[in-house]
Amino acid sequence: MWLGAAPAVAQSATAVPPPGQRPIFVLNSLDANVSVIDPVSFKEVKRIPVGKEPHHLYLTPDEKSLLVANAVGDTLTFIDPLTAQVQRTLTGIVDPYQLRFSPDMKWFVTLANRLNHVDIYRWQPESSTEPLKLVKRIATGKTPSHQWIDSKSSVVYASMQDSSELIAVDLTTQTIRWRVPTGSLPADVYLTADDKTLFVGLTGDRFVEVYDVSSGPAKLVKRIETGEGAHAFRALGDKRHIFVSNRVANTISMIDTQSMSVVRTLPGPGGPDCMDVSADGKTLMLSSRWARKVTWIDIEQGKVIRQVNVGRSPHGIYTLDHAPRQ
Repeated sequence: MWLGAAPAVAQSATAVPPPGQRPIFVLNSLDANVSVIDPVSFKEVKRIPVGKEPHHLYLTPDEKSLLVANAVGDTLTFIDPLTAQVQRTLTGIVDPYQLRFSPDMKWFVTLANRLNHVDIYRWQPESSTEPLKLVKRIATGKTPSHQWIDSKSSVVYASMQDSSELIAVDLTTQTIRWRVPTGSLPADVYLTADDKTLFVGLTGDRFVEVYDVSSGPAKLVKRIETGEGAHAFRALGDKRHIFVSNRVANTISMIDTQSMSVVRTLPGPGGPDCMDVSADGKTLMLSSRWARKVTWIDIEQGKVIRQVNVGRSPHGIYTLDHAPRQ
């Protein structure tokens, strides 16, 4: 059910910041809240209470709501990405650890990290009572971690952290197409824009694995050495380079997706996890998970330029003022 819809007066009374001044959101997983950072003053301006263990977040297709997935709270919190006002809360979403919309805006997919399943929902924004309708629950391997949906909205690629597997879920039939083994503790996945090449971070190792997913089951084509604890990805925005956070090594590797090689290494202090890149492509924002900070890195100079204190175990990070995702 829906809870806590924000009054229209409260929304209209809040000034809408222009591009370049829109808030930065950081999920504090162990504090059950979200830090809101002013990108001009670089100060934390407030914390928004949400459900237990918020880990990841995603923008709705209409770009009007930022969805915070509260894994242990079994809820989704809808936040206005412009004003940082809570719009409403959706209950009954079971263990939404990781989340994603399909590009065609029909499907909403969550990975249940604790409960070992993938949930496929039909996105019904016109419905005031049931905007997300559960269509299928699919049993998976152990500890579903991260996902990517192809550009045709036909396949979900998902990593199984504790069974060290990669699966492909067919969105039309809501069944598993194939399952292949990976290296140790696969985490985030990144699919190239042509839907042919999938990168998988191995948090239990120091490699990113590269798979050909253009036809049939995924085929391993290369292992790229990055740093211990390769974990999360973010695109630079030039359609060629991606960053991977190496959580144990405390570094960030820039990978050329064409040569499939590391071309730069940046500092990533405090257990680097999720990232975002500024709209101009010059600055990397990083959740330093063990240090309770957000870190800003000058990409050209390759150095840390500032840090801001946030809550415990900062995880997902997001701003509307970001570079293209591919």
